[in-house]
Amino acid sequence: MSILEPRQKVGLRHLSRMTDDRGILEHAEYEHPRFEHGYCVDDNARLLVVAARDDGENADSILLARIAARFLIDAQRIDGQIHNRMSFDRMWIDAPNTDDCWGRALWGFGTAVSRSSDAELQKSCLAAFENGALARSDTFRSMCFALLGAAEIVSVYPGNERALALLTDGVAMFAFHPNGHGDWKWPEARLTYGNALIPEAMIAVGYALQYPHLIQRGLNLLHWLVSKETLGDHLSVTPVGGRGPGDVSPGFDQQPIEVAALADAAARASVVTGDDYWEEVIDLAVTWFLGNNDVGLSMMNIETGGGYDGLHKNAVNLNQGAESTLAMISTMQHHSSTWLV
Repeated sequence: MSILEPRQKVGLRHLSRMTDDRGILEHAEYEHPRFEHGYCVDDNARLLVVAARDDGENADSILLARIAARFLIDAQRIDGQIHNRMSFDRMWIDAPNTDDCWGRALWGFGTAVSRSSDAELQKSCLAAFENGALARSDTFRSMCFALLGAAEIVSVYPGNERALALLTDGVAMFAFHPNGHGDWKWPEARLTYGNALIPEAMIAVGYALQYPHLIQRGLNLLHWLVSKETLGDHLSVTPVGGRGPGDVSPGFDQQPIEVAALADAAARASVVTGDDYWEEVIDLAVTWFLGNNDVGLSMMNIETGGGYDGLHKNAVNLNQGAESTLAMISTMQHHSSTWLV
């Protein structure tokens, strides 16, 4: 049973505060945007996912989705690679690549195609996805983000050749990254960042291509991860320094994006399996933001609509940047007892 009160209010207003006509700004000092740090594709891709999921339930979400999509499309090159960072004076300040920003952009494009009812947005994001899917990344998590986008595309266009080719490459990638052995089931030596993304991508690819064994591998791995990131009655997620086989919980600093990744993965597992257990995991993720965490402090500001940047050993980082706010809102989107205003 959730500790949330019915119709707990969470807002998009801080996202609107952080977003101008170019995109969402990356950092904030408390609730105030830090213009000098500029923009990044990573956060604008997250914004596109959140705004497309909202799809007009809030007055600003359609506009936010269009702004985020335009930012991502402008960042993309003809070969599918993508810039990540833009200064506040609207200049790209890095070389295009296929790092996480590429994968997150494809995830954003795919989500807009499958979740938005904005026909113009759908059309432009489908074209951008197909261009981006020309490329491949040698980075595990970047490919996992891209696979989530491909799974969203085939949920709407089952015969899309570029999405199917990307998903097929994902099957080979997961085979190349076997799970660990003994008590350490993870396919890497340590848990690092965005960990739940990996089993979620396995589930998404397995479901899209009807590979039951890959779905089950993802579910088993996600069960294991939840057990590692739960302490007593609350989540205790992997800290910024990572977590290895011998590390003791809790660890700090904890980032909201880790909780959001768990919520996303649990939501997908719930849809695929219908198992109520995954709704309980979503409850744990939601209540982590409300203070059911290792420190007992709220990780969101109801007054501003912002999410706090990090959970320290004895305190909260009160800055309300784009990543943390988007992580909080995306988690709340999975919970039936919350609404966004």
